[in-house]
Amino acid sequence: MNTLPHPWLSAVIELVQQAGEAILPFWRGALDITLKADASPVTAADLAAHRLLASGLARLAPEVHLLSEEDCAIGQAVREHWQRWWLVDPLDGTKEFIAGSPEFTVNVALIEHGRVVFGVVGVPAQGRCYYGGAGLGAWCLEAGAVRPIRVRLAPEEAFTVVASRRHSSPAQERLLGGLAERFGDLQLSSVGSSLKFCLLAEGQADCYPRLALTSQWDTAAAQGVLEGAGGEVLDLAGQPLCYPPLGDHLNPHFLALPSACAWRGALLQLARALD
Repeated sequence: MNTLPHPWLSAVIELVQQAGEAILPFWRGALDITLKADASPVTAADLAAHRLLASGLARLAPEVHLLSEEDCAIGQAVREHWQRWWLVDPLDGTKEFIAGSPEFTVNVALIEHGRVVFGVVGVPAQGRCYYGGAGLGAWCLEAGAVRPIRVRLAPEEAFTVVASRRHSSPAQERLLGGLAERFGDLQLSSVGSSLKFCLLAEGQADCYPRLALTSQWDTAAAQGVLEGAGGEVLDLAGQPLCYPPLGDHLNPHFLALPSACAWRGALLQLARALD
């Protein structure tokens, strides 16, 4: 593996891979599924990955707080005093996991003062791990080989939009219509979990608009990868997506895109008008 640009990154990559190994025995097997208060499913695989990551991150940096989807009942008043913390989704794409799809990920991000320092996204069923951060670069580790990844600044053929397989909204559908008017017929790449950001970071897509709800742990790790690859994630005011201590942990609507693309302003204008 190449020399890593943060002293904790190697250990976090290893933990994410271990969490993926803990998840895989449950994949495509019989699962006991519990519904949480928000009606989202949780399985034994989610909890096994959470326990492994929580204990491993505590050993790595005992002074750093942790907020995980599976341990998020920490009051906003407490979290307002956090300067640095881990933001973790032990199994992103639980519905895909339950359905037998390989499109689920393990996500760990280091947050400082509300911004992503770096993120690691493991894809256990496909044997890949993405990692990176703003100013650090971004890479994909697969079969023991590491390759740098980078966004593309212009469509290779059709303008490719990454979409959620399960979540959309009327505003998002109108935005897709507006993009089609500007760029012609769109190519839609519908994938689950934080893989949407990773496709963009690898230069396999041009834009990921999200005018529907997400939680902070859904996006932070993959945002780090995308920012390291030359992309950005903006709210509809054009500001970088940040991670303040919110009571409901919900993100605003956002746009993920290459930061130097020529159509950045047009996309923001269109999204604001339709949101």
